[in-house]
Amino acid sequence: MSTIIIIIIIIIIIIMLFKIMRKIFGLTSTDYGYWRIKINQEINDILKGKNIIRFIKKQRLNWLGHVERMAEDNIVQKIKRWKSMSKRPIGRPKTRWEDDVLEDIRSINISNWNKVAQNRDSWKKVVEQTGTLYRS
Repeated sequence: MSTIIIIIIIIIIIIMLFKIMRKIFGLTSTDYGYWRIKINQEINDILKGKNIIRFIKKQRLNWLGHVERMAEDNIVQKIKRWKSMSKRPIGRPKTRWEDDVLEDIRSINISNWNKVAQNRDSWKKVVEQTGTLYRS
């Protein structure tokens, strides 16, 4: 009985994983100008057996570089700098996107990442190198 439950849990995890990956990879344009979601085989072809955690961390760093190169008056920059006036709940606070990205940067030991991110080519090299450095 417990083996069946474990198999069901594994299947549910795999299903949720593909749902998440569909959100990350977005839609696909068809030859007729329509948009559709990616099927499981397309997601498998994109990943090619890569570690999903590494892929997500790489995408986060890519987006961080993109945001850092935006103009200071851009709405995304304003949202990134915005500080909430409300109090956080008692207990361990939820991690924010920025906390995760800064932890990724600390793990690769890069100094002056703000300046490196301003140059697209150098930031791209940093992000590509980080894909091989992550262990998780």
